[in-house]
Amino acid sequence: MMSMQWQIQEAKNRLSHLVKKATDEGPQIISVRGKPAAVVLSVDGYQRLTKPKTRLTNFFKESPIQNIELDLERSADRVREVEL
Repeated sequence: MMSMQWQIQEAKNRLSHLVKKATDEGPQIISVRGKPAAVVLSVDGYQRLTKPKTRLTNFFKESPIQNIELDLERSADRVREVEL
């Protein structure tokens, strides 16, 4: 998957073409003053990047610290007074 770099003005002028290329060919880079500034990618590409690799419940079940006992008892210390 090869991404193409677009100058921002060309990206504005050819937005529908840019979106089609992102959908068909992969991420498209938009540059501002010659420096990469943004990436346009397909919804499928975005979902692949943002979808968790494992369900949260499985994450906790498979955690290497699952058998560590936590001290969840609250402190009995009084709250300190603060002048307002």
